[in-house]
Parts: sequence; C-alpha cells; structure tokens
Amino acid sequence: MLKIYTRFIYVPCPHTGEVLANVLYESLCDWNIDRKVSTITVDNCTTNDVLIHLLLDKLSLSDLIFFWGGLFQMRCCAHILNLIVQDGLSIIADGIERIRDSVSYWTATPKRYEKFEAAAHHLAIPSSKKLSLDCKTRWNSTYLMLNVAIIYKDVFKRLKQRDSQYNSLPSEKDWELASNICQKLKVFHHVTELFSGTKYPTANIFFKSVYEIKFALNKWSQDNEKVIQDMAKKMMTKYDKYWSIIHGFMGVAAILDPRYKLSIMKHSFPKLYGSEKVASAEIDKHRTFIYELFEDYKRKGYENARNHGYDGSTSNKDKSESGLFDDYSLFVAEENTSGMIFFTTFGDYIYFSIVTNKNYN
Repeated sequence: MLKIYTRFIYVPCPHTGEVLANVLYESLCDWNIDRKVSTITVDNCTTNDVLIHLLLDKLSLSDLIFFWGGLFQMRCCAHILNLIVQDGLSIIADGIERIRDSVSYWTATPKRYEKFEAAAHHLAIPSSKKLSLDCKTRWNSTYLMLNVAIIYKDVFKRLKQRDSQYNSLPSEKDWELASNICQKLKVFHHVTELFSGTKYPTANIFFKSVYEIKFALNKWSQDNEKVIQDMAKKMMTKYDKYWSIIHGFMGVAAILDPRYKLSIMKHSFPKLYGSEKVASAEIDKHRTFIYELFEDYKRKGYENARNHGYDGSTSNKDKSESGLFDDYSLFVAEENTSGMIFFTTFGDYIYFSIVTNKNYN
C-alpha cells in the first residue's frame, strides 16, 4: 500500500544547508525511513545542493536504494522548466515590463478596471477574460498574463488617449514579440501543466514532453526573428545544463511505461540527434542503465510499492501539443515487437521474463 507522509516544520533562520539537512534527517529518523530512501526531489538552488551533500554524510550509503545513493538527488522538473523559460523571457524583459505595468495600472482599483471594461465594450472587444497580474517568479503566470493582455492591446491604446497618468503603453513591437513568444511558449505551458498534475503519475511522461521541448528549441534557433534566435540559444544553454543530469533516470520511467518501452527512444532519438549511430549509442546507454538499475534493486531486496490510489484516466493528459508523436502508434506497429511480459514474485524479489517474436541483442 502506498503511504504518504506530510510534515510541516517551522525552521528559524538562518536557513542554511546544514540546518535544513539536520531537520530533514530528524524527520526521516522519526518516520523510521532513513534506510528506505530512494530519492529526494528539491528545486535548483545552492542551499539544496549543500543539503543533499550533508544528508548523504548522515545516511548509510549501503542502505540507500539505487546505486548506494547515486540517484539520491532529483531536481524538480517544473522548477527547471521555470528556469529555462525565465532565461528566455529575459531577452524581452523591457517589453514584458511595460505590459506588466499596464496590467498593474488598470487592475489597481475597481474604478480603473470598470473604465477598462467600458473601453473594451466601446471597441466591441469581448471582456470575458479578465486581466491578471503575474508573479515574476512563475513564468506560466507571465505567459497567462501576456495571453490575456494581447487580446486588449487596442483597449490600452484607446485609454492612453484618455488618461494622462497612464505612461507605460507598450509599443507595437512589444505586442508583436509578446504574441510571437506566447505562441511558441504554448508547448512549455502544456508540459508545465502535465508535470504539475496530482491525479496521475508524471515521471513516465517526462521523456516524451522534454524531447518535444528540445525539438521546439532547435526549431526556434532557426527562426527569422533575431530575438527569437537569441531566446532559444539562452534557453538551450539552461536546458542542456539541467536535463542532462536527470534524463537517464526519467528515461527509465518512460521505458517502464507499457505504452512506450524502448520504442519511444527508437522513434525520437534519430530525429533528435540526426544520426542513427549516435541514436543507437544513446539507446544502448538507456538499455544498460535499466538492467543495472534492476540488478541493484534486486540486490537490495526491496519490495515494489503498489499504488492503489492511482487515477488511471489519461484522457488528454498525455496528448502531444506539437504533434511530434502523432505517428508514434504507426511506428510501433511497423516495429512489429508484439510480445508478453511475465512477472514472478519470490520472497523479496520480483523476476520477469519477456516473450517476443523479435530478437534483441
């Protein structure tokens, strides 16, 4: 049975890595799970890196699941997405700031917003969507703010003529770039919503979603607009820095998804790397990694947790935003890799055998 433990602890300043490591270690000991930890997910800040390092010193490495703690630190995917997009948006920071100031000005008081809605009505622009100010540290709130503000760009222009105190009207170039970038960031917004889901597993959708982003960035780097090229270049730098750290482990999650297995990599890697040789080498790395992971899991003798609370409904949760994987089903059919997997449990171990009509070396 899946067990979820939640604890909220007040930690007085200073919030150093050492202080946080001590608090977390005490909690693990209180719950008697200090010898059963597989991974810890944290966001990407220096304090958390120190925390993980100190925590590993306190724990017995031989008791840790997966390669004696080699996979102990997992970085928050949603936070990484935020860092990547924030780097890209910094390229047009001035234009976004003018739009943000405009939204802030016209939502500051109920009277101003009434005036804004009246102007929208006079211009025959439906005002079903309300202006909302973003949180600068959450890129998707900035995306939503821009998406709505673009609808009312003519309203902002009209109000500039009637209100002398309104001094932050975005330029036509600002609106053009905002519209262009919103279209491109749609895939990021879609993936962020997937990663933030709470009623379905997310690790298995990581691989597919992240490579859609990679394809998108490659395409943006060849855009006719210089600003978009610069944005893609900056985002790619951050992407390569973080995804390379965790993509192996998340790749395993995709392989264990019965819808994907290794076929998802055979389908996407040639497109991603542009070379069959490189793609084949990467696939071999993932195949070797999952075998090693299984052997390590078997050696440790831990039982698999059975998730009874999983909502199996996928509906549109795993639908591709870009269409890159629309031909995936056809690809799998052409692969002709039909087969069966049999699981056998014996004591603390789980063994499996694969029966297939295709020979894998």
